Amino acid sequence: MKIYTKTGDKGTTSLIGGTRVAKSDLRIEAYGTVDELNSYIGLVRDQEVNSERATILKEIQDRLFTIGALLATDPEKSKMKTPDLHEEDVTLLEQEIDIMTAEVPPLRAFVLPGGNQSVSFCHIARCVCRRAERIAIHLQELSPVEDLVIKYLNRLSDYLFALCRKMTQELGAEEITWKPRI
Repeated sequence: MKIYTKTGDKGTTSLIGGTRVAKSDLRIEAYGTVDELNSYIGLVRDQEVNSERATILKEIQDRLFTIGALLATDPEKSKMKTPDLHEEDVTLLEQEIDIMTAEVPPLRAFVLPGGNQSVSFCHIARCVCRRAERIAIHLQELSPVEDLVIKYLNRLSDYLFALCRKMTQELGAEEITWKPRI
């Protein structure tokens, strides 16, 4: 099987279910952004500081593939069975957030992204996650998107913020708070 099909050479692609849409379609933008997020999660997972968290980060990547499949499906035409997301997937993120936030000092101000390259990669993943969530919400205004997809992306951005703080602590990096100029 060749990697190229040439079927998208004129700017269209197929959703799961066979419907052809423009590659600029909001549904394509949604699952493309989730794919971008998944790549950044892989980059975060590959950081040495996250060796102990590799399993949970792989689990998150798996869930993002599930979300991508859900977003890539034509909700009106597909009869294919797609992987499913569960409320327990959100609960797992919440449990991990609770563990990490209990181990870092309480936050009393906004934090400037950065402090260490590994932490910066995680902040980028968090920002891409927020964008994926916004696009999924926009898509939901126009076409069916499972509420759990949006809930998962929302909680994942919280998880990534908590992870940034935990990584900062573990790396001994400085957590720089924002001091607004007034």
